[in-house]
Amino acid sequence: MKDDTNPLLDPEGLPPFTRIRPEHVQPAIDALLAHNRAAVARLLADGGPYTWQGLVEALEVLDDRLNRTWSPVSHLNAVMNTPELRAAYNACLPKLSEYATEMGQNQALFLAYKAVAEGGGHLDAPRRKLLSDALRDFHLSGIDLPAADQARFKEIGQELARLGSRFDEQVLDATQAWTRTFTDPAGLDGLPPAALEQARQTAEQRGEEGWMITLELPSYLAVITHAHDRALRREIYTAYATRASDQGPHAGRWDNGPIMEEILALRHEQARLLGFANYAERSLATKMAHDPDQVLGFLNDLAARSRPQAGRELEELTAFARSEGGPERLEAWDIAYYSERLRQARFHFAQEDLRPYFPAPRVIEGLFGVAQRLFGIRIHEVTGVDVWHPDVRFFEIHDEEGHLRGQFYLDLYARPHKRGGAWMDGCIDRFFTDTLDQIPAACLVCNFTPPLGDQPALLTHDEVETLFHEFGHGLHHLLTRVDHPPVAGINGVPWDAVELPSQLLENWAWERPALDLFAGHWETGAPLPDHLYRAMRAARNFQSAMQMVRQLEFALFDFRVHLEYEPARGGRIYEVLEQVRERVAVVRPPAFNRFAHAFSHIFSGGYAAGYYSYKWAEVLAADAFALFQERGIFDRETGRALAREILERGGSAEAMDLYRAFRGREPRVDALLQLSGIQG
Repeated sequence: MKDDTNPLLDPEGLPPFTRIRPEHVQPAIDALLAHNRAAVARLLADGGPYTWQGLVEALEVLDDRLNRTWSPVSHLNAVMNTPELRAAYNACLPKLSEYATEMGQNQALFLAYKAVAEGGGHLDAPRRKLLSDALRDFHLSGIDLPAADQARFKEIGQELARLGSRFDEQVLDATQAWTRTFTDPAGLDGLPPAALEQARQTAEQRGEEGWMITLELPSYLAVITHAHDRALRREIYTAYATRASDQGPHAGRWDNGPIMEEILALRHEQARLLGFANYAERSLATKMAHDPDQVLGFLNDLAARSRPQAGRELEELTAFARSEGGPERLEAWDIAYYSERLRQARFHFAQEDLRPYFPAPRVIEGLFGVAQRLFGIRIHEVTGVDVWHPDVRFFEIHDEEGHLRGQFYLDLYARPHKRGGAWMDGCIDRFFTDTLDQIPAACLVCNFTPPLGDQPALLTHDEVETLFHEFGHGLHHLLTRVDHPPVAGINGVPWDAVELPSQLLENWAWERPALDLFAGHWETGAPLPDHLYRAMRAARNFQSAMQMVRQLEFALFDFRVHLEYEPARGGRIYEVLEQVRERVAVVRPPAFNRFAHAFSHIFSGGYAAGYYSYKWAEVLAADAFALFQERGIFDRETGRALAREILERGGSAEAMDLYRAFRGREPRVDALLQLSGIQG
């Protein structure tokens, strides 16, 4: 789709990342919004009759152009954050929110969509699903509200966009602010050689001598897991667990507390305007789960079946720590350290023993090999493409017939001014019409330890799983055969189903036939030894119940804080969190812990009253993987069925209908417990 007048769009289609300038962002967005408003007014001017092509497809063109303009700006704000880009990004957020709400409250547009839907008996199933979703979303945008309430609804949307961005910025700033430099590596005794070298390289890159640790995840995890100095573990834990809060080394400087309260209050008010009792009910309006009782029942059932085993696992860890001369009572900064020592004692291997066998280039190649065996696709790198950082690589996906199906950027390594975590961004949506063939594109982002000198990046097995996870999201976006952006790829997929492909693909990181495609020593090429593989597999469900209840703690907190919000009492954030911990947690953090202040998933991401989706989709993924275990992990027909019924169909049908088409029945929760080794 060519556009030579918009400086944020490349005439050839891919985003011009290095040519995007902050000063171009606001004028380009302003011009595009004005153009779209005028175009919508023209479409509605004659009053109909309205057709799919004349109305819906024409609006898809407008929305797609806006998405392809804004998407690279939003992405750069996350991966190459600068004060200038941040200011431009924040200036546009309320404008985009206002436009989205304005379209959602446009009565003439609503009636036009309704007319197309009512006369759409000849339309195929994806188009009918798109129209059904669109009419639902009109109601969720306040189409039924009186004018004054519509105005307030729009104000709330703009303010929530601003607050969510501010929340993220303060987490990033707080994360970047804390460092500690050592002039003697003895202060970091216990850290693996790779982590020490990374600390040395970090110091060098920042113009200092010695060894520097930071709160970026690879550095934090290395210290909290391996540092023998308990005081150092407590220091870095305190800094990490109090980011953007009223506690810790930067107490009050980037405090997200007031922002969290505002966000909860505004979400509640907006939900009430729409007729919901609370924001949790509003959240479920677009999800697989039907009502709050179903979500709470699901989470509490998993907790009841997992917590006894989690308690036994903690008792076992505590006893082991005492036998090693550790403290009588384990604190939060002791758990990872003694867990790794117990893992080594029980299974006779350390996580670091695996790292030499997972050089990033080989892992990427093997990941593509897994995808080829499962789905018949071929992936190859393309050079000379405009990217935002020298570490970023670009790839294309072709199917068995040689057709180009998708393109993606891969940005693997942690660096300053890059948001933490791992995610997939849909950069361009698939969009096919009589005059347009638009291939989807995605950005896959992680925060792994970067290469050290001439040595390739050596990944932990956890990082290998993360890469498989994000690639699963990417395939969901890129392999779609749905031609209409609102229901193509992950668009239109309920949030509690969207994690199915990602969590499912993680399982191949544990299977020997898959590991043989990529697990080889970075220097010799020797395959992963049998004794290490057996130990790794034996340790797969080590402390799985403790991990389960930790995730359930997050999910229950998120859902309850939105479900139980009362304006007169405020969010009661840590009161609710403490109640949840009392019921499900076995590891109790210290009073200064401010986990929620950096819980970006729910306060600035898309998981508000939806964090339970990870566990919900994990049930789907475990049940789906059981079919591969029965038939063979590279069974050709099962892989093709997964692509045909789920990956390729995106949001074009109800999620449970798609799952039944693949599995032949509804999912069973016991599959998750069995895969996790929990005797519930």
